[in-house]
Amino acid sequence: MSPGRTVRGASFRVFLTLFLASLLCTVVFTASVAGEPTTGLRIVQYGPDGITVQNETRVSIAWMEQYLPVQGDGVTHYYHQGPVFVDDKEAQWDPGETANFKDMGAVKGTAVRDLCDLVGGMAPGDEVMVKAVDGYHVEFPRENVYDPSSRQGNITVCWYNGDESSAGERQGTGYPSSYNVGMRLVFFADNSTNSAGKHVFGNQDMRAVMPPDTIHLFDELYPSTSGYTVKWVDEVRVYQGGYHGSADLLPKSLESKMDETFPSTPASAASGAALPFAALTVMAGALLFRRCGR
Repeated sequence: MSPGRTVRGASFRVFLTLFLASLLCTVVFTASVAGEPTTGLRIVQYGPDGITVQNETRVSIAWMEQYLPVQGDGVTHYYHQGPVFVDDKEAQWDPGETANFKDMGAVKGTAVRDLCDLVGGMAPGDEVMVKAVDGYHVEFPRENVYDPSSRQGNITVCWYNGDESSAGERQGTGYPSSYNVGMRLVFFADNSTNSAGKHVFGNQDMRAVMPPDTIHLFDELYPSTSGYTVKWVDEVRVYQGGYHGSADLLPKSLESKMDETFPSTPASAASGAALPFAALTVMAGALLFRRCGR
């Protein structure tokens, strides 16, 4: 073999090695950012500047279940509504609650208001942020947290699921980590607006009870209450005088929301799928390396 060919072969092998290493890191990173079930919460109250911590505490699922009122009975299923894909703007609100229900399971949990009370509660004008481990977050004013209408129900951080979803995204059952989307935010709506007697927080309910600037739109177009169902919740933050930070201050990862159109893969399955793919990538690279080295 000529010296020139040796140099070219070595350069290619170096390039191939770097490429495979980069690809493997990408696969591992993609698996790791998906998020994981949570078993505890940080609860904090910020002053009017949005920075100064006035009070904070940490609680576990076991502590919340023992010392705070429990929402839900582990039997009753609660639902949110995804987008209704019709051209008629009014029909997208689906007042009759007929389409695209997202079964959140037979969940139990702790009302956000009871968590806020641990750090001094909320005054008129305050807002609460519920945040996930990957940064996705939603905010609500005091009225929706402390004085919810029955068609909305208590905004609840759920830490137990007694029965799997009948359709759509798999939630897992029991406590996290078996409850693989937990802890998860769910609205415990009554069944007063659903003709089938289901506990659905529908898009029309959202329009009736939520402030206009907190209404969730899928793809910035279609009303969908599923956007509120943050999973892997790890923080509850009370902002005195309201949250004035940028909506992009914390990344709103699509991984942390319920898939609003199709069933999605639980985090554990997604992470597990990435590892075999990474292994195949390395094996393929090794074979290619051997062939190129001949």
